[in-house]
Amino acid sequence: MDFELLDFAGEQPEDSRPFVFTVSELTAQIKELLETGFPFIGVVGELSNLSTPRSGHMYFTLKDEKAQIRAVCFRANRTRIKFTPENGMEVLCIGRLNVYEPRGEYQIIVQHMEPRGIGAIQAEIEKLKRKLEAEGLFKDNRKKPMPFCPQRILVITSATGAAIRDILRVLRGAPFATEVTLAPVQVQGDEAAADIANALGLANVMQSKFMWDVVIVGRGGGSMEDLLAFNTEIVARAIADCTIPTISAVGHEIDFTISDLVADLRVPTPTAAAEWIVKRQREVESKLREVAGVLIRAISHRIELYGQRLGHLKQSLKDPQRMLDDRLLWLDDRMERLIKTMIRILNGMHSEVELLRERLLRTFGTEELDGRIRHLENLDNRLRYAMSNKLTTTETRLKSLESLLNMLSPYNVLERGYCIVYRKSDGKIVRESEDVIPGNTVEIRPARGKLECLVLKSRKEWKEKRGGEKVKKGFLST
Repeated sequence: MDFELLDFAGEQPEDSRPFVFTVSELTAQIKELLETGFPFIGVVGELSNLSTPRSGHMYFTLKDEKAQIRAVCFRANRTRIKFTPENGMEVLCIGRLNVYEPRGEYQIIVQHMEPRGIGAIQAEIEKLKRKLEAEGLFKDNRKKPMPFCPQRILVITSATGAAIRDILRVLRGAPFATEVTLAPVQVQGDEAAADIANALGLANVMQSKFMWDVVIVGRGGGSMEDLLAFNTEIVARAIADCTIPTISAVGHEIDFTISDLVADLRVPTPTAAAEWIVKRQREVESKLREVAGVLIRAISHRIELYGQRLGHLKQSLKDPQRMLDDRLLWLDDRMERLIKTMIRILNGMHSEVELLRERLLRTFGTEELDGRIRHLENLDNRLRYAMSNKLTTTETRLKSLESLLNMLSPYNVLERGYCIVYRKSDGKIVRESEDVIPGNTVEIRPARGKLECLVLKSRKEWKEKRGGEKVKKGFLST
């Protein structure tokens, strides 16, 4: 195809005239130069205009402060990307340059993509989230129930940060006495994660001594790098292994960390953690007041009811004091009558004695009466002496008979190791082996206790077994 170059500015030297291309030829030349000159490159830029049509390919623009370039990642390569690309994320794209001839545009065919800067951190966090979620660390069924009324609190945070000051300020308004223990740790920096994990492990060890109701782990807000310690695996596992119910209170309202997902309770800020505790205590206080009101009303009603019953009883019963007074008067009257009766009887007996004395004196005279009295006293003494001798003699004879009886007692024989054998069926004493047969039950009584035995062989069987030789009479095999 021939072209004619029109020179409006006048004639120019023939060797300085520009080389003339068609659009297709020029585009092909540019494509050749770019694709052979940049066969494999890496480009860092910010993702924008990200789109994924039904084909599964990913189209986007890479840009920086001064320029931008189109890019495409085909579906086969996209499946190998280990994170989720998002607009605004800074990434490193590795691939080759390509010129799309129909539009005369050049672009990057991306074969590999990885996040850079904040994007890299976010990608690692997302990767860790997927790992821990697959292990079940985020599931609600493994999380411990929160205490009914927390009063002993362990706070794991910086000793100089605003978090502990905010927590203490809020807890001063708690309705119940609240005990706070601070475990000072670093909350940002390279050693922060290990420091927090060690504090949680120490809480498990010291729980038996301090009996904490709940642990608050957290810090104030900050950038993603500031909160990085709470997005680490070591802290997540330490929270999961903590035996005490744990509250994660990290950052501000918009911040959300892995520790929030693992903890038994997530609150947006350290202040909110303290407010949750105060609210819990106030709910308990309110419930207690409600229950106390119900109890007071019930007790008051019961007291009123018993008061009414007591009033009815007082009306139906006599005054106990009056009854007691009546009984005392009755006793005094009986006592007085009894004394008078006794005096009268004694006086009568005394008169009778005097009368008898006078009759004796008239009959016998004084000397004879005194002699008879002495004779009676002498007889009394002799009777007492004779009775004493008789008792002594009888006691001596009784002891002699007791000794003789003990000598003849079968129980003394038992004390020397002998036994008495009774037939269990009728209680008769077994004197010969023929008195029992095999299968009978016998009762053997030694000096103390008793034994129940089963007869296995009779005398006759033993004779037969031993060839008829003489067997001692009375032998039993049990």
